[in-house]
Amino acid sequence: MSGILDLLNSDLGKTIISGVSNQTNQPQNKTQDVLTMALPVLMAAMKRNAATPQGAEGLLGAIGSKHDGSILDNLGGLFEGGVDSSVLDDGSKILGHVLGGKQQHVENALSQKSGMDAGTVAQILKVAAPLIMGYLGKQAKQQNVSSSNGVESLLGGLLSGNSANQEQNFLESILDADGDGSVIDDVAGMVLGGSKKKSGLGGLLGGLFGGK
Repeated sequence: MSGILDLLNSDLGKTIISGVSNQTNQPQNKTQDVLTMALPVLMAAMKRNAATPQGAEGLLGAIGSKHDGSILDNLGGLFEGGVDSSVLDDGSKILGHVLGGKQQHVENALSQKSGMDAGTVAQILKVAAPLIMGYLGKQAKQQNVSSSNGVESLLGGLLSGNSANQEQNFLESILDADGDGSVIDDVAGMVLGGSKKKSGLGGLLGGLFGGK
């Protein structure tokens, strides 16, 4: 299975980057930087939420109904003339559910690392969240995922892709560096200066989030 960051390197990903860039009036390279940092964080947060039976059932219900992947079938229509307010509202709800009270904390951290103002980062995340859910829904459909355990496994696979388990463990550890089980407690530290492990997914995240 390919990882979530492989999405951004695909033709579909390039369309997403271009569309989000136009939506927010930001350069494509900066938009790509923010999405490359944000997608693993959001996916890992979803995986943590899915670790509880209630969280997994909620996610399974969402991707089995509203977020079935169809949003990805007409990206040209989605971005043409600007993203519809209903999609942005949906994105806000997804972010609130996934990140909870840490949402602004995450936005500020991504803002400082990318050099983009936090308000624009927030807009990018609002557009990205329904697309991530759609991608998750499409993958779930293709793999016939129909159980709570299947959802958590799917998220783990999208996070690790073809990388080794130690690299997935690296991502888990930097999301929860203080070990208290909270999903996003250490995002600011991760983004503004953290581990510099330099291989695979861990290397990419370390390079993005580590100090220069």
